[in-house]
Formats: sequence, structure tokens, C-alpha cells
Amino acid sequence: MQVYLTDAPGDYEAVYIDVQDVRINTTTDTASGWVSLNNAPLGTYDLLTLGNDKDTLLADADIPEGRIEQIRLVLGPENYVKVDGKMIKLETPSAEQSGLKLNIHQDVEGGVLYKLLLDFDVAKSIHQTGNGKYMLKPTIRTILQAVGGSIKGYINPGSVSTAVLAIQGTDTVASTYSLNGGYMLKGLNTGAYELHFLPTDSTYKAQILKGINVTANNVTVTDTLYLQH
Repeated sequence: MQVYLTDAPGDYEAVYIDVQDVRINTTTDTASGWVSLNNAPLGTYDLLTLGNDKDTLLADADIPEGRIEQIRLVLGPENYVKVDGKMIKLETPSAEQSGLKLNIHQDVEGGVLYKLLLDFDVAKSIHQTGNGKYMLKPTIRTILQAVGGSIKGYINPGSVSTAVLAIQGTDTVASTYSLNGGYMLKGLNTGAYELHFLPTDSTYKAQILKGINVTANNVTVTDTLYLQH
């Protein structure tokens, strides 16, 4: 699953949020069922640079198939709004300092790439108090969708690492290397592909499988490919 952050704009010069962690919960235990997502480029983001269909990747990790109940966006203390050229610290309610919980409640299937979009509504999320302070009470809409389909297969012998390329026309759309004979190509648009197999052991020949059809939200399993000398 890939988690992206985007923004519905507000009337400010800049809005910086300090993202410290992204966690998901695949259980009904809302207290201790949380797991941090790996490969998250954490740090400070200016939300106002993420409008007009722009987004930024917050996390890219393998998750178990089943059901995602909630996601938690954990913010650090370095949250600011820029008004009239001045950087003003955003106060965060104590109830949200441990992380903003967002409901998902959707099933996910194994082998399918999912994109979770966190749509941060700046206009509704920042409130000016009577004493001139600014309060951050995030309003975020979540959108979870499967991205295309996947191709899965096996290569024999599994001891030979093999490059696998998914090609449409003259374009190499995706590529990977086999591991113990297995390979998977994720996030492919629907349509027909050629798979090109390039063994790292030059005593084996390159091979091609044609007419591999990919459909949305599904994993296409190919016949086992037997490498040939």
C-alpha cells in the first residue's frame, strides 16, 4: 500500500505539518493493534504545495491482506502557518497529539497495489482563536483505491535470479527480479502485456511470454516458466 498526502487549499501563504509516523490498524483493537508503515520519508511538508492534483508519498509498504480498519497520522511539534510573511506556531489539541485516527474499514486483497490518498482540507483544519493563536484540528478525507492489477508467476530453476520485464508496445512498464523462483509485478494498468525474462546466468536463454492479460483489482497468475540452455 502506498499512502499519499494531498491538499484542499486554504487562505494562507504556507501551512507546514510535521509528519513523524504513519501507522495502520488491521484489527479491532484500537489501543494496541497499530503497526508503523516502513519506507516512510517523514518530515515537514508544506500542504499548500500539494493542491491541484499534486501529492506526495508518505509511505510505501507491504501490508497483510484482510481488512484495514484505521490509519493514524502522527504529527510532531513543528507545525506552522505563514500569515503576512510571519511563521506562527500551530497549536495541537492534546487529544490529537498521540496521532490523528482516520477510519478506513475496507478489505484489501493480497498481491494488489493500493493507493490511500489523505486529502487534507486546510480551510477546515486551521482555526484562529480569540487571542490570536492558530489551532490545528485536521480535517482529512481518506480515499482507498486499488491501482490496476498484478502479474504473478514462477521460474524454474528458482536458483537462477531472472529479470522480469512487463512490456506494452515498446514501453517497459514495470520490472523486477525473481526471488527463489517467484516474481510479482504490481500496479499495472489493465491490458495485454509481454513478459520478457532475462536470466542473470548467461548459460540460460532469454524468453518471452505473450498475451498476458491484466484486469483491475486482480492478480493474473502465469504458467511456470522453465529456463532453457
